[in-house]
Amino acid sequence: MSTEQELNDFLKGVERRAFKRTTYAVRDEDAALDIVQEAMIRLAEKYADRPAEEWPLLFQRILSNATMDWFRRRKTREALVQNFSSLQTHDEDEDAGDLLEFLDGADNTHQDGAGEPLLLRKQTLALLEEEISRLPERQREAFLLRYWEELDVNETAELMGCSQGSVKTHCSRAVQALAKALKSRGFAP
Repeated sequence: MSTEQELNDFLKGVERRAFKRTTYAVRDEDAALDIVQEAMIRLAEKYADRPAEEWPLLFQRILSNATMDWFRRRKTREALVQNFSSLQTHDEDEDAGDLLEFLDGADNTHQDGAGEPLLLRKQTLALLEEEISRLPERQREAFLLRYWEELDVNETAELMGCSQGSVKTHCSRAVQALAKALKSRGFAP
């Protein structure tokens, strides 16, 4: 049986190397720090009762998975931003803001002489909301928790009461279904 002090000593011993490795992988020190901390917390929460000899391999696996999750989240966010960028104006005088801020303010916005672009954006957002509402319940829940609420896979899995693999599957299917539905209606990335 391992002690809390042994776990602390192990984490102190791997912290610097893990941070460097992750920084090289993601090329962002803030993100690397978050990833390493997430991996350390997962090890402490789920595997602290394991023998200390198992920790090095467990930690490396957890760190690799956390890094891959970060890349997946970034890739998905970039795809969403790219797909949704056509919903925002590109006027130099107007700060585009994010999609959710636009949704909150769209009903209250009054644009003299620019009603057509605003109408098109409102129609596009309504279409997007319609397609999201058509997703199967579990896909919609996973999609909204991961990409609108920006929860990680573990948090989403806990909230949904399923495995992390199920969350990833639901999200992947939701993104594919939304992309297909939007493409069929004339929206292409």
